[in-house]
Amino acid sequence: MTSVSVPEGFGDLWSENRDRQNAAYDEMMKATGDPVPWAYEVWDEVVGNLVHDDNHNRAIASQILCNLAISDPEQRILKGIPSLIEVTRDKRFVTARHCLQSLWKIGLAGPVQRAAVVDALVVRFADCESEKNYTLIRNDIVVGLRNLHKATGDETIEQRVPALIETENDAKYRGKYAKSWRQ
Repeated sequence: MTSVSVPEGFGDLWSENRDRQNAAYDEMMKATGDPVPWAYEVWDEVVGNLVHDDNHNRAIASQILCNLAISDPEQRILKGIPSLIEVTRDKRFVTARHCLQSLWKIGLAGPVQRAAVVDALVVRFADCESEKNYTLIRNDIVVGLRNLHKATGDETIEQRVPALIETENDAKYRGKYAKSWRQ
């Protein structure tokens, strides 16, 4: 593999200086919103930070990795989905939500990645019921699936989500999820 130049500020993503880290985060989120040639130069470093002691690093790594899926012709992201799903169970709920709200972007990389992330989100919807903030988790999943459907027009998502929402036992939350899906 030919070495490709990684943007200068990339290393600041893991800085202990929050100003530098936040500036790098903003820059890298913009940069990775489109395919980048340097994805594999940073891939292992990003994956490694999914389990970093600092929850900021875990949140940043999860969001960057989801964005990098569109720069991943080798489909490495498919092996990374379980690790990302684990971040959605993070002890710091804000970290879990940052990851959860980015997962849908994996589906922009192609139909194989889209099917894998939709399947993972459907399972996550079902298995979160015993968690403290499960209604927020479920709503984030519905919103993510809505975003993915709007971005891709994939009709299988449109078919699966109403059935997923119907698995919610509480009518109040079924209504909230249905509203989030329609927005």
